Amino acid sequence: MSSLVVTGIVLFAVFFLLIVIGVPISISIGIASLAAGLVIMPFWDALMVITQQFVTGIDSFVLLALVFFTLAGSIMNTGGIALRLINLAKLIGGRMSGSLAHTNVIGNTLFGSISGSAIASAATMGRIMGPMQKKEGYDPSYSAAVNIASAPTGLVIPPSGTPILYSLLTGGTSIGALFIAGYLPGFLMALLVMLVAYIIAKRKKYHVETPVPFSEGMKVVLQALPSLFLIVIVIGGIAAGIFTATEGAAVAVLYSIFLSLCYRSLKFKDIPIILKDTVIFSGIILLLIGASSAMSWVLSYSKIPQAISTALLGVTENGILLLLIMLLLLLVLGTFMDIAPALLIFTPILFPVATSIGIHPVHFGMIMSLGLAIGTTTPPVGTVLFIGSKVGGVSVEKVIKPLLIFYIPMVAALLAVAFIPEISLWLPRLFGLID
Repeated sequence: MSSLVVTGIVLFAVFFLLIVIGVPISISIGIASLAAGLVIMPFWDALMVITQQFVTGIDSFVLLALVFFTLAGSIMNTGGIALRLINLAKLIGGRMSGSLAHTNVIGNTLFGSISGSAIASAATMGRIMGPMQKKEGYDPSYSAAVNIASAPTGLVIPPSGTPILYSLLTGGTSIGALFIAGYLPGFLMALLVMLVAYIIAKRKKYHVETPVPFSEGMKVVLQALPSLFLIVIVIGGIAAGIFTATEGAAVAVLYSIFLSLCYRSLKFKDIPIILKDTVIFSGIILLLIGASSAMSWVLSYSKIPQAISTALLGVTENGILLLLIMLLLLLVLGTFMDIAPALLIFTPILFPVATSIGIHPVHFGMIMSLGLAIGTTTPPVGTVLFIGSKVGGVSVEKVIKPLLIFYIPMVAALLAVAFIPEISLWLPRLFGLID
C-alpha cells in the first residue's frame, strides 16, 4: 500500500474518529494532521512543520477582514438596526398572502446582508417575528421553518466570512469579485423560498397586511436607508477599488458604531459584551484556520487532492456528472459539518477538480458557499436549525416536517447557480472584477 493511501486513510480515519467521540473539530483537525504527518516524516520534523503551518496559516492580513466584519455584525445586533430593517421588510412583503412569512424571508435577507451571519439573522428575526406570526394564527413550527430556511442567505450575500476564507484557500481569488457574485445567488434562494411560502400561505389562507399609507411607507424607507447604505459604502468601495476588503471591514465597524450612536441604542455596558463575543468567535475561526492550514499542507505534500482529482476524472470526464457528484458531496458534508471547517478542509480537495473541468474560481466559490450554507439548516449539526428552533419555541423534531418542503427551493437555487454560471459571474464581469 502506497504512502499516499496510508496518509489519506490515517488523516481522515483519525479525524472522523475524534469527531465521533466528541473532540472539538479544530483539535480533531490538528491531531489528525499530526498523525498523518508521522506517516511521511519523523516525529520531530512532523511536529515542527505542523506547528509552523498552524502559525503561518493565520499570519494573514486578509484575515483581519474576518475579525472586523464579525465586530461590525456584533455591533449591529445590538445597535437598533434590525427593527428598522424588519419594518422595511414588512413594507415590501406586506401585500402578499402570508405577509409575515415573506417579511421574515426579506428581513433575513436584509439583515443577513448587513450582519453577514446566518445565526444572528435566525436569532434576531425569530425573536421578533415569531410572536407576531403566532398572534396572526401561524403554526409556530411553520414560522420557525421559514426563518430557518431563509437565514442562510446571510452566508451568501456579502459581507460574510465565507468568501474571505475561500479566497485565502484558493490562492487569492478576488474577494471583491466573490462579494459582488453573492448577490444574485442569495436573492435567488430568498425568492424561491418566498415562492414556496406564498403557495403554502394561499392554501392555508394566512393573513395579508393592510395597506400602508404612502407617507408612513416613505418614513419606513427613510429610517432603513442609513442601515442599507452600509452595503453601498463597503461593497461599493471594495468593488470600485477605493479600499481593500480589510479596509472595507474596518469602515463597516466605524459606520456601524456611528449609526448605533445616532440611533442611541448602543449603551456603554454593551461594549464589553460585543468585544467578548467578537474575540470568542474570531478565536474559534482562527483556531480552525490554523489547524486546517496544517491539514492542507499534509494534503498538498502527500498529493492527496491531485489523487482524488485524478480518481474522479477517471470515473468520468463528463463535467456535468462531476459537478453533480461535488454538489451531492457538499450537501452530505453540510449535514454533519459546520460551514467553516467544511470549507477549510474540502476546498483544497475539490477546487482542483472544479478548475480542471473549466469552472471559474468565483463561480465555484458560490457553489461551495450555497451548498454548505444549506447544510446549516439540516440535522444532525445544523447550527441555524437549532438556533431557529430554540428562538421559535419549538423542538427540532417538530420543525423538521414543515422544513422539508423548503429544501426544494434551496436545492433548486443550488442547482441553478451550479449549472448557470452567469448567475454568479454576471455582476463581477459588469463591475470589471473578472474577465
